[in-house]
Amino acid sequence: MLDQFLLIAIPYMAVLLAVLGGLYRYYSDRFSYSSQSSEFLESRTLFWGSVPWHYGIIIILLAHLLVFLLPGLWKGIIGEPSRLYVFEVMGFSFALLTIIGLSALIVRRFSFRRIMIVTSPMDWLLLALLLAQVVLGAYVALFYRWGAEWGAYKAAPWLASLVKFQPDIGNVATLPWIVKLHLIGGFLIIAIFPFTRLVHLVTFPLSYLWRPRQVVIWNRKREKVRIKA
Repeated sequence: MLDQFLLIAIPYMAVLLAVLGGLYRYYSDRFSYSSQSSEFLESRTLFWGSVPWHYGIIIILLAHLLVFLLPGLWKGIIGEPSRLYVFEVMGFSFALLTIIGLSALIVRRFSFRRIMIVTSPMDWLLLALLLAQVVLGAYVALFYRWGAEWGAYKAAPWLASLVKFQPDIGNVATLPWIVKLHLIGGFLIIAIFPFTRLVHLVTFPLSYLWRPRQVVIWNRKREKVRIKA
């Protein structure tokens, strides 16, 4: 029963919440679809955290998508043991890269008061879930080897069964609990996705091509603002 709740109910509830929450936010407050960048508050530490984080997580997500969307192709790629070893090492390396980058971003928010002030509780929740997810991924890659293989043979069929509305947890029920937590963690991030700054990933700035130019009007003297800053 616990496996059915964690591996069937939670994924469906997470996706439903993400879709309904995203639609509600778009139609009620679409101007909040922004990354809410804090680069203008501090940029040096942001660079050293943002670059490894983005490069690492993009590669990892692309690899996960390839496993789940094209499992047959992936099985052919890792069919040779030498290639499997290479992908395992690469996956762990990129996981460490994401941990380093995300840790730097978290430390940055604690280190600069101006950034900490503009950090919302949802930001902290998102950072905590992301850090837990990448740490779990690195832990699985290190202590539960050949995730590149069993991901295609176990996790991919489970996800396919959910998409078809014919849930079958037989492939993942036998996996270690630490692996199950990693799978569930991904759906928890999906659940809170529309309520965080990550929601800007689903928007495309096409309207920038024809929208009128933005006009900025100062209501205070610039000299006084610079002195206070």
